[in-house]
Amino acid sequence: MKIAVLGTGQVGQTLAGALAALGHEVTVGTRAPDATLARSEVDGFGNPPFRVWVEAHPQVRLATYADAAAGAQLVVNATNGRGSLEALELAGAEQLAGKVLLDVSNPLDFSAGMPPSLFISNSDSLGEQIQRAFPDAHVVKALNTMNAYLMVDPGQLEGGRHSVFVSGDDADAKLTVIEVLGSLGHQDVIDLGDISTARGTEMYLPLWARLWGALGTPMFNIKIVR
Repeated sequence: MKIAVLGTGQVGQTLAGALAALGHEVTVGTRAPDATLARSEVDGFGNPPFRVWVEAHPQVRLATYADAAAGAQLVVNATNGRGSLEALELAGAEQLAGKVLLDVSNPLDFSAGMPPSLFISNSDSLGEQIQRAFPDAHVVKALNTMNAYLMVDPGQLEGGRHSVFVSGDDADAKLTVIEVLGSLGHQDVIDLGDISTARGTEMYLPLWARLWGALGTPMFNIKIVR
């Protein structure tokens, strides 16, 4: 499958690398590829600059948001939640129309420091805002309730027998995402319903952040026992 991963941060890098390793044709989208490659400083988490990752993944192409989305069958929004709508606008509504848009972003507000709060909650969600802004795309919210390493290798915990959720209005789009999740090793995929159910998974993030603080590690996830 031709997949565009929008976003060059840790989540974007991790997802792009794992999807390429599965044999997909992956393009990473960014606002300005030359500027992205020119960065020499580490990111906010101490990770090396993006060009180091690119050199280690020669099979992954780097392009603008629009060029990446144009050639893709599946588009993954792995951008910072605060900038997601702008990034998708740069990708272009016409490039997203008719395509599955897997949204892994969260509406996290770091303006008051850690732990973050949410800039959207309760009666709306970032997933819903993206679907309203791009009505011809098929938005599916998933993977936003765990860290990047568990997104692509759930077997690190409980042999992969912990839970991941999907929310979206289009049944076929959710099936496509569920197939991708299965290929990454996720064994317990729970379909919550339409895109409005993304409110629930996004509002879990304040608890997730506090669990990280209490446990001293982000390597944990929800397991729904029934």
